[in-house]
Amino acid sequence: MTATPSPTAVGPRTAIPLGVLALAIAIVAQLIGQFKINVGIGTLVIFPMVWGLLIALVATVQKFKPVPVAVQRAAAALSGIAVLLLVARLSVDIGPSIPQLFKAGPALLLQEAGHMLGTIVLALPVAVLLRMGRATVGATFSLDREPAFAMVSARFGSNSDEYRGVLAMYVFGTIFGAVYISLLTSLIANWKIFDPLALAMGAGVGSGSMMAASVASIIGAYPASASSITGMAAVSNLITGLIGTYVGMYVALPLADRVYRLLTRTPKPALSPVGVGAGSSASPEGTAHDAENAAFRAEAAEAHQTANVSLWISLPILTVVGLATAFIAKGFSWTPVGGYAIMLAMMLVGFALARLTRNKVPAVIWIMTIGALLSSPWSPLAKTMATVVGGVDFLSIATIVLTVAGLSLGKDVHLLRRIGWRIIPVGLVAVTATFLLSSLVAEFALGLWH
Repeated sequence: MTATPSPTAVGPRTAIPLGVLALAIAIVAQLIGQFKINVGIGTLVIFPMVWGLLIALVATVQKFKPVPVAVQRAAAALSGIAVLLLVARLSVDIGPSIPQLFKAGPALLLQEAGHMLGTIVLALPVAVLLRMGRATVGATFSLDREPAFAMVSARFGSNSDEYRGVLAMYVFGTIFGAVYISLLTSLIANWKIFDPLALAMGAGVGSGSMMAASVASIIGAYPASASSITGMAAVSNLITGLIGTYVGMYVALPLADRVYRLLTRTPKPALSPVGVGAGSSASPEGTAHDAENAAFRAEAAEAHQTANVSLWISLPILTVVGLATAFIAKGFSWTPVGGYAIMLAMMLVGFALARLTRNKVPAVIWIMTIGALLSSPWSPLAKTMATVVGGVDFLSIATIVLTVAGLSLGKDVHLLRRIGWRIIPVGLVAVTATFLLSSLVAEFALGLWH
């Protein structure tokens, strides 16, 4: 396997230009505002966060003066912290909705079945028709992000076509996922045929940026239910992250393998004791296959080399960009200033608790738990949390998340070219099917338990 490069520490020389660029793009995106397009079968709403992602992506791929790769890597690290800021804001909507969440509990668990069936039932046959080979299994068993690499590597090995399929779907989701799911959700939500809570459950696909994009579109169609939508989506996304690994490893991946072999009438690949796939045979074809995959993984490792931005650099940058977007969205007020102060405190406590537990309980769990408890009906601070933190515009934070994420995408575009065009229709079908089927399952389950 290709060794994972150690994270590179990001200093002020890289972080400050990144912050200035992110601030400028986010401000432009907020000033552009919403853009509605009537497409005949419904209305698409393009939100500021989508403009932020698209402008940032163009900035990283244009040839005149592209964003340096080091800055793109720093942006990828910063986007991870930005997602936690989004979680801190979402957690305040979870607290008041706790009774409703308990009532919807079975629906939240069942919608994970929709995530699994969406990719396997619809996206997998498309990949077979397009002759993607055994990369089909890795690309269509799940939309889960980083955990999917570990699952496929453990079962098929990192020299396998299945592993390459995971990477293909990961790159597709990174570049196109948030934009596409925002447009898809906007169209479906404006049909007004789904319960907004079912759509919120469907938005929890396991990716913070994709969830934010989807939730923004649902809120655009159902503004009166904004708090319930964000709370339900946050819990759904958390559940997907927690149980998705187990469902993927022991149910979805074996099922995708079996369905692929059934459709293609091929035998089960021989696995070595260390899980190396059949493509790693000692034949000349297998050697060439291994060399190609090794070169591909090396190129991917270079593109995904990680960076580390300390909290003392990242949090001030996100606060400045966040307050600027919040002021443009809702006008100047001291409420967002107080809201950001509380959210930053929640994040620092969450990171400290994660360190105490040696990351066995990650920061995202602590931050969400703290926010939900402080804003719950039983908390004396519930009213303050709802007014101050709840007063921070959710969509403005989503703009930060996608803008910063967009500044990290240019380094991945050449990988998409290397992967080939087939992953694009397969990825579009996978995202569409996952969201639609999980929303349908949630809609049915909500009808049973309401």
